[in-house]
Amino acid sequence: MSRILPIQPLTQAAFAPFGQVIEADPARMKFINGGNTERFHALAEAEVSGEDARVIINIFRGQPRPFPYALTMMERHPFGSQSFSPLNGRPYLVVVSEDEGGQPGEPQVFLARGDQGVNYRRNVWHHPLMTIGTVSDFLVVDRDGPDNNLEEFFYPQPYSISEPSL
Repeated sequence: MSRILPIQPLTQAAFAPFGQVIEADPARMKFINGGNTERFHALAEAEVSGEDARVIINIFRGQPRPFPYALTMMERHPFGSQSFSPLNGRPYLVVVSEDEGGQPGEPQVFLARGDQGVNYRRNVWHHPLMTIGTVSDFLVVDRDGPDNNLEEFFYPQPYSISEPSL
């Protein structure tokens, strides 16, 4: 039997326990390049640890998930943060969970707008990329290095995510 998870809007305050929302925040804007460019400064911080670790930039191309979606697993990256910024301007889902004794607790589901990115803090439980409706590309900043930076957990019973209202 699936447990249905509510979908809530992605906001800085609601997402704060898990990382940062990457969006054009007017409070962080300053003009650069002779006043021709608005810079939204220091929206997130990349975290990496471990010998020979480095920050890398990638493009991930996500296939759309079918809905209702049976959420059966979560993952986390113990040695580095991971940020996702949509390149196609399409909304997507962000699924995160608090840690409960070394495993994820009940997931929370956020609907991210196409102009919002997220930066998962190091060691935060989250579901892999969840695009909606069509193939979508994301600019991803994360860690590369020799250590295994992936831990997965599989729930004994799935959660269910209904198709989001866009």
